[in-house]
Amino acid sequence: MDGKGRCIDNVFIERLWQSLKYECVYLHAWETGSQAKAAIGHWITFCNHRRPHTAHGGQPPAVIYWNSIETDQQPQAVA
Repeated sequence: MDGKGRCIDNVFIERLWQSLKYECVYLHAWETGSQAKAAIGHWITFCNHRRPHTAHGGQPPAVIYWNSIETDQQPQAVA
């Protein structure tokens, strides 16, 4: 990663990893790697689809993403 805005991108990634560690990883003592992989996958799904984010007005990121996709795919009026 290089170029303008890269330090801001790093902040978001660091926050994601911190949340993952404190809300999922540190709370469990998994026996196998497959258990850890499944639990982390469930946490990421929860975070993207159900967890409200204040930056998105209390909506999960998946809702914002799919709304933007639907808006982009609507036909544009020709002037």
